[in-house]
Amino acid sequence: MAFFRPRVSREAEVRYHADIEISKTFPELLAKAREAELTVRELRAADVDDIELLAAGRAFDKALTEALRGAEAGQRATFGVKAYDDRIARRKAKATPAGAEWSAEVERLRTLREENRLWGMPRVPRAIPAAY
Repeated sequence: MAFFRPRVSREAEVRYHADIEISKTFPELLAKAREAELTVRELRAADVDDIELLAAGRAFDKALTEALRGAEAGQRATFGVKAYDDRIARRKAKATPAGAEWSAEVERLRTLREENRLWGMPRVPRAIPAAY
């Protein structure tokens, strides 16, 4: 008796292996985001001007975005290769302890990034060129 085992697509396998490689850099990316957050907090405590705070906020946003990409890659890799093609496999994998841990980390980073975008970067008026 032959058993039918549905194979995953070649594209899913390639994306899975790429996500594994990306997720290996997640701890480094998270450390960079923490350093950028510390810089923003120190600048706020020092009561610097808005231009410096805006630059630090943008650097923090960039670091958070990179860390978020690494976390999302780790989440997808944890879900497994079948989860790239099958939404039911993705939902089942999300319910595992490792999947729930990565999902919580992704949501935490998304929330932190949105909070920084809304409240962390000051609004600085644009310079209006003088018309002669």
